[in-house]
Amino acid sequence: MENSKKKEIEEVLKKSLRNKFSNYSPETKYMPFHTRLLGKDRLALFSFIHSLNTTFGISIYEPVAVALAEHRFKQALRQVKPQGFISEGAHNQIQKILDGITTSQTEPDKKKEIEMIRESCQSGNLNKVKLTKVDIWLESNEGEIYLIDMKTAKPNIGEFKGFKRTLLEWVAAELAKNPDAKINTLIAIPYNPYEPEPYDRWTMKGMFDLKEEVLVAEELWDFLGGKGAYNDLLDCFERVGIELRSEIDKKFSEFKTL
Repeated sequence: MENSKKKEIEEVLKKSLRNKFSNYSPETKYMPFHTRLLGKDRLALFSFIHSLNTTFGISIYEPVAVALAEHRFKQALRQVKPQGFISEGAHNQIQKILDGITTSQTEPDKKKEIEMIRESCQSGNLNKVKLTKVDIWLESNEGEIYLIDMKTAKPNIGEFKGFKRTLLEWVAAELAKNPDAKINTLIAIPYNPYEPEPYDRWTMKGMFDLKEEVLVAEELWDFLGGKGAYNDLLDCFERVGIELRSEIDKKFSEFKTL
């Protein structure tokens, strides 16, 4: 990563953190059992870290991802509302794909699934649907589209079917607009909580095509920013943490008195 890009990423990080500080307030000021057990200072720290962690995707990962991708892609956007129409044929095809996967009659094969949807992308009426916003929307210089759904490090297994449907519906919506579009839809996991062991992907096997639909940690950040971006990004986070330490400590001292 070039030094200018590192500086840009660090400025995005600082802006995101400062915005979080300025808008943060504990959900509740009175937790007598927690306070007596843990102490006010530990409770304040726990409350802040929990709040930061729940919004890390939108407030940190997404703006950093866009800043990182801007120099490698023709267009990089976040929180994009997708085209809101899906054909009846594509809707039926999506249900057929999901039924086959959930009953273990078929294995996930994203390339095949995309072509199945492409064949029916304008078959029947186009129906307006409410689709999940795209966390990261990319277009390559060659016109290839990548729609990314950013998840936590340990996604909820019970929601996997919904995640898969979202990816397939994004495909159908883009193809309804342009049947010849080169389209990719992906689940992104920002870091590997099992490091140094490999990411535990087996929970996703059977629902997702792991090679075509899932990017984890280094795979994700190097895809966005080029080879070596992941390690450079970790260094950016560390430098910003050191630079803002006094601001963080000052803000945290305010929480102690709540």
